[in-house]
Amino acid sequence: MSILLVRYSEIGLKSAPVRRRFENQLKDNMLSMLMEDGVEAFIVKSGARYYVEASDISAAVSSLRRVFGVGSISIAEECVSSRMEDICAKAAEYSRSRISEGQSFAVKARREGFQGYTSMDVGREAGSAIFIANEDKGVRVDLTDPDVVFYVEVRENRAFVFGEYIRCHAGLPVGSQGKVVAEVEDERGMVAAWLMMKRGCRVIAHGDDGLIAKLRRYDPLLKAGDWNPQALGVVLGTGIDGLESVDVTEYEVPVYFPTIGMSDDEVADLSDTIMAGL
Repeated sequence: MSILLVRYSEIGLKSAPVRRRFENQLKDNMLSMLMEDGVEAFIVKSGARYYVEASDISAAVSSLRRVFGVGSISIAEECVSSRMEDICAKAAEYSRSRISEGQSFAVKARREGFQGYTSMDVGREAGSAIFIANEDKGVRVDLTDPDVVFYVEVRENRAFVFGEYIRCHAGLPVGSQGKVVAEVEDERGMVAAWLMMKRGCRVIAHGDDGLIAKLRRYDPLLKAGDWNPQALGVVLGTGIDGLESVDVTEYEVPVYFPTIGMSDDEVADLSDTIMAGL
């Protein structure tokens, strides 16, 4: 059975107390997103990883990649144990359906804990097992520019084999920072709100209902409204050309312009991503 390895990004740079708070917020957000999408899943956190078992792996990936704070996801196969022989057996089995006739491959391994071997040992031994298992296909090792890369991750007494890092939006978990009100009247305003959500802010959106619905795909708890007494700022989707028309003195809180340095093409590209719910 496949399992998802979920990694965060900049949360790991925080101090221990802040990191724990952000880790808990991220797990809550992951569960909320899965629940919103109707995906049955079980999440366990250990160290700097979340292990997700889901009834529908593809649906779980689609949900979790929209959770801010998640840096990457891998669909992995777990080894029986972290012993070298079990890693090699799983790597050989995993590779048989994922490498074709005459292709080259490499193994990239990373390890954390006290297993009695190094990451280089894992790469060498797993690579040997993969080569022997696929020798009939005429495969070859190429550490510079391989056709296929197999990844092995060992963490304490658990080991996993996978073939891909699915890159996500990273950032900080929504709800880890303060609340802001965002004017979402057009696509630039939607992008501005999205960028503040990525920085961990809980957004109260005001404006176009259709655009707000697109933002809610990234935060099921997103609210719509004109104002909130707990709001710490206002978010405007203003470009550099329209800055002179904004009177910041009419607001009693700080005003943020996340898209002010972005070209129309950059905004359009990000808007397409948001509209597609990717």
